[in-house]
Formats: sequence, structure tokens, C-alpha cells
Amino acid sequence: MKKLSFIIVLATVLPVLTMAQTEAENHPVTVGVQSLTISPEARGSAMGDLGVATSADVNSQFWNPAKYVFTQSNAGLSFSFTPWLRRLVNDINLTYLSGYYKFNDRSAVSSSLRYFSLGEVPLTDWQNNSAGSAFPNEFAFDAAYSQKLSETFSAATALRLIYSDLSNGRNFAGGGIETYPGIAVAADVALFYSSPLQLSTGDANLAFGLNISNIGSKVSYDEGASSSFLPANIRLGASFDYPIDDYQRISFSADANKLMAPTTDYTKTADNINYYNDMTALQGIISSFNDAPGGFEEELREIYWSVGAEYVYNNQFAVRAGYYNEDQFKGNRKYFTAGAGFKLNVFQLDAAYVVSVSQTNPLDGTLRFSLSFDLFGLQNLMR
Repeated sequence: MKKLSFIIVLATVLPVLTMAQTEAENHPVTVGVQSLTISPEARGSAMGDLGVATSADVNSQFWNPAKYVFTQSNAGLSFSFTPWLRRLVNDINLTYLSGYYKFNDRSAVSSSLRYFSLGEVPLTDWQNNSAGSAFPNEFAFDAAYSQKLSETFSAATALRLIYSDLSNGRNFAGGGIETYPGIAVAADVALFYSSPLQLSTGDANLAFGLNISNIGSKVSYDEGASSSFLPANIRLGASFDYPIDDYQRISFSADANKLMAPTTDYTKTADNINYYNDMTALQGIISSFNDAPGGFEEELREIYWSVGAEYVYNNQFAVRAGYYNEDQFKGNRKYFTAGAGFKLNVFQLDAAYVVSVSQTNPLDGTLRFSLSFDLFGLQNLMR
């Protein structure tokens, strides 16, 4: 079924569609369930796809769940929608639902549900005869618990269930290989430090964040005959929030990321490539820090970074901008982002837009929308 084979390949290389590598530098970090790496909400996406150390909000689950104990409201819910790769297709979408509840000022629980739809895929057999349609999709559900360890420091852990069905429930044989849905489990460990600073213009804040995410099993689509690493990732960032006056604030943030999966060397023989399939998930994480064929210099290339800024007026209107950078031999995603947000009483609407540095980047023009609700404030309004 040729077209379904194409969509499986598309999902595998999703974040590296713009990769332009010479044969000598064909060393990508290849992982499965790539949709887990896509920023699902509009605020962080508008600041260059960052958020591990920005101020806490309802969508902190993806960036750093340890931030939830620093939220101003006791409960929140958010819905986000992203039409994905619109330069290539018109029916791939990412839908994201997140929420949290604070028991008190020191502890909170949170959860999110991610649904990635790859649209309709017409199926044909190897004689090019029609075989109906499939609707490949991926789900991820997680829950987290966060706890303040001091007035300025918090920690969190999250558990995640991942379901990736690239054959849409059809256990068909393509090229002699039976295809099945992939199921995996993973966990996150997150830390957050937030320290207030007294300035002449008001209360500033300096924050640092760390999130080690998607540490778990490997995922297989052929009942274990072969397997792929999950996109385990380490994300480190900092943010400085500065009050201009009583009504205006501006923050500057930066994130650095590295996938904790082996660097694949496609210039080697098939026997060498099979070595990656035999590695355990833990072995893959450990080797990811020193296995690049180009040595330490290439390891540094595998770190991608983001910088962003947010201007807020009267805690109601926000303007955001950022830049995302990835090495040309490790994905070559380089783009500017921009967005805005509007808050009124108990709800907030945010939007983000991608402007690619390269005209051939399929991420160019990507839009994201998020609608958030302050459930605690809504409850007070209804009394």
C-alpha cells in the first residue's frame, strides 16, 4: 500500500523535512512518534517554541509541569489547535487539551491529551488497485504531580501513555512486513526555580527551568521485529521578567534542547544500522551524549535553541516574538515566530505564527490557536 507507506515515512521524518545533508554528514537523530516534539500551544510557540522557564500558565504541562504550583489561579483548562504542514497537505492537525488543579499553594496535579491526525490516506495495493482509506493518528495522555520544595523551587514528575497508529487499525502486510499500532510509556522529570527581585520599577522575577521528557520504552510497529526510540529530550532554559511600570511588563527567555537518542550514521552498512535497533532505551539515552561521528563538535550541533520575548500591558494584552534555530545538518529548522494574546476576565485567547528563514521550509506560515479558561475565576463569577 504505497500511499500509506509514504505517510509512515512522513511521520518518521516530520521535524526534519528541511534537512539538507551531504553524504558525509548524513547523521540525523532519528526517533519515533515525532508528534511529541511539536509545540502544541500558542504562547510558547509565539516566543520561538520555548517555555521551560517562562511564567506559569495552564499549558505548562508540555514545557515544564513543575511550574503549576506557581500559577495565580487554582485551576485552569486550555484547548489548542494547530493546522500542521499546510504548505504540503490540508488535513494534518494537532489538537491539545490541558488542565491543572492546585490543592494548595504547594502542590498541584495536571494532565494533557494530545491528538495528532495525519488526515485521510487513500490506500492502494501493489498493483495500484484502490483499497479504501486509512486515517493514521497518534494519541498521548499524561498526568503530572508538582510540589514546592521551597518558596522558590519546585519539582514535578509526569507519566505518559503513547499510542501511535500509522496504519489506522489495519494490520496489513506491505512489502512482507505486518504493520500494527505502536504503544509506549514514558515519564518526565522537571525542576523550576523562580526568584522575585526588587527593582525600582516594581517586582521583577528571574526563573530557571529543566525538563527531561519522554524517558521510556521504545515503540514498535511490527510487534518487536524492529523498534524506534521515543523523542527523549532534555530542555534547559532561563527567563527574566521585568516591570516597566505599573501597567507594563516585558520578559526575555531562552531555551536549549537536545534529543537523547542515538545519532544514526546512514553512511554505514546495514549491519551497523541494525545495532541501533538492538539498543535499549536507556542505552540510547546514555550514548546520545557521545556517539556523534563528528565528535564533540557534532554533539554541539545537536543542541537546538530558542530565544523569545513577551510584552504584556495591564495583564490583558500581550505581544510576543521569538527565533528558533537548528543546525543545518541536524534538521535546518530556522524560523521567526510572532503572536499575540488577549485576556478578559476568565478566558484568554492566544495565537502564534511562523515565518521561516527558508522559503522551502514547510513550517512557514504555521498558525496555532489556544483558548484558555480560569476555572477558579469562572466559579467565582457564577456565585
